[in-house]
Amino acid sequence: MSLITPDFGLFFWQTVTLLVVLLILGKFAWGPILRAIQDREESIKEALRAAEVAREMTAQVQADREILLGTAYTERARIIEEAMATQRCIIDEAKAEAERVGKKMMEKTRERLAREHEASLSTLQNLVATLSVQIAEKLLRNELQQQHTQESLVQQLIKEARWV
Repeated sequence: MSLITPDFGLFFWQTVTLLVVLLILGKFAWGPILRAIQDREESIKEALRAAEVAREMTAQVQADREILLGTAYTERARIIEEAMATQRCIIDEAKAEAERVGKKMMEKTRERLAREHEASLSTLQNLVATLSVQIAEKLLRNELQQQHTQESLVQQLIKEARWV
């Protein structure tokens, strides 16, 4: 039964041992443990402040990103519109140039056709004149083979020459 009801000596020594352990722990362990807990608390507070700052910076970056995206979309639309206007201008200039070149080519073709027509007419007139002369020559040779026909023709030409 001595275990159920301890002696005064056992109780005294257990109390002294407990006080010595508490004294040693208080001097050597609780100070560093409390400092470690305070340091950990400070680091947690610092981490929370840093997280808050990071959250605010993220929100600012997100707002800046939205502004930049809006600006980029506006700039993209402006550039596309300018490109389309430039494209229309280039197409209009190309059409005008094509029309100008086409008109110039048509005019040159008309002039060339007119020259070729004139040359053809001139050649045709020369051929007709040559054929007429050749036909007249053959007719005159045929008619003038007889002497009295030659004399009557000369007489007629002399009469016509006097009247002129």
